[in-house]
Amino acid sequence: MKPTHLASTLLASALLAPSAFAAVSEQEAAKLGDSLTPIGAETAGNAAGTIPAWTGGLATDAAPVDGNGFLSNPYSGEQPLFVITAANYEQYADNLAPGQIAMFKRYPDTFKMRVFPSHRSAAFPQAVYDATAKNATNTTLVQGGNGLENYSVANAFPIPADGLEVVWNHVTRYRGESFQRTVVQATPQINGNYNVVRFVEEYAIPTGLQDYQAGSATDMLYYFKQQVTDPARLAGNVLLVHETINQVATPRMAWIYNAGQRRVRRAPQVSYDGPGTAADGMRTSDNLDLYNGAPDRYDWELVGKREMFISYNNYELGSPQVKYDQIFQAGHINQDLARYELHRVWEVVANVKPTERHIYAKRHMFIDEDSWQAAHIDHYDGRGELWRVGEAHAIQRYADGVLGYTMETLYDLIAGRYLVMGANNEERSNYSYGYELTGAEFTPTALRQSGVR
Repeated sequence: MKPTHLASTLLASALLAPSAFAAVSEQEAAKLGDSLTPIGAETAGNAAGTIPAWTGGLATDAAPVDGNGFLSNPYSGEQPLFVITAANYEQYADNLAPGQIAMFKRYPDTFKMRVFPSHRSAAFPQAVYDATAKNATNTTLVQGGNGLENYSVANAFPIPADGLEVVWNHVTRYRGESFQRTVVQATPQINGNYNVVRFVEEYAIPTGLQDYQAGSATDMLYYFKQQVTDPARLAGNVLLVHETINQVATPRMAWIYNAGQRRVRRAPQVSYDGPGTAADGMRTSDNLDLYNGAPDRYDWELVGKREMFISYNNYELGSPQVKYDQIFQAGHINQDLARYELHRVWEVVANVKPTERHIYAKRHMFIDEDSWQAAHIDHYDGRGELWRVGEAHAIQRYADGVLGYTMETLYDLIAGRYLVMGANNEERSNYSYGYELTGAEFTPTALRQSGVR
């Protein structure tokens, strides 16, 4: 396999756009569903034939789904094409992120990447494709680039002009209109010992609320509620977030209910590099989902598109037959369970503005073209040293038309520890999409009732 760094004609035309704040023309938007997929990826495969053409992604009935909603592996019969290790990573370096290379060096005896045939499995509901087409010619960035105008549902800029628009696509990508899930977070020690924090999380975009009225909540991107159910010392604590479309004009609104104090408080620290919930100092608030929140503290540079080995179609890693003890190991998760494929990604570099501060002075981002989900992000400290390596283990939830992740990891190269979020292998049920939620359930007054022990 010969590594390739793409010089996409799509990217070239985008970079020549007259204004970063302008939507594309009707003629340009007509490429969606033709030379571009309905959400803006290149439809064609690569010249080497190692990345196939997109032909619609996985069907909703691609494989059996068990009674608890867990997905079977539609690629269960496949074997790795090859395995990248510390001994041979240099021959694949053009298709690796700096953070992946750093992991081979940090854990030379155990870190590996099993590379499988590539499958462009991403597929979404037709309503998402329709909204994306509408966004292409209507959605614009507000002055300064820190908010959106004329945006609908998902994928604000399917034909992006710059790095900021690519990042907005990650932030606005389709994750379902509403869902409920039970997931765990763990921060293994250097020796691999760990405890889990268990969350029940609820998410909805405005149109996903049962009581949504057209034209309401125009400044709201989504609602998010996270209740801790385990361990006992934290059980009953609840976080509520109202994620706004323009977080500079209307900053993110967050509240925390503390079960011990039985009080609801505003939580302005739940943003930027504020500490992540019960994460033992291993992540910031904006590390959740690999990256989230207002983009105003960084300058965003679009490097281009490239082919890269990213974690994809991780049905084995997310299987209910696999226990947490099999996954959470010393140094990193069990790489004998993770699956990698060659895909095209958008490459974006974010540097903290001279007038701003953040513990991550630089973020080097690689975003999957087929879903706009961040696949891998390297985080650098103020000295310019690579510090933390973030990786999303992608999975197409084909029964519901959502590409998400089965878990995400954040490796601290200095501490030799890591954090894993979003795993639900041992939980009683998988994600519940289309979960019935109302606006009243995402209000501060509802928090105290939600958090009663």
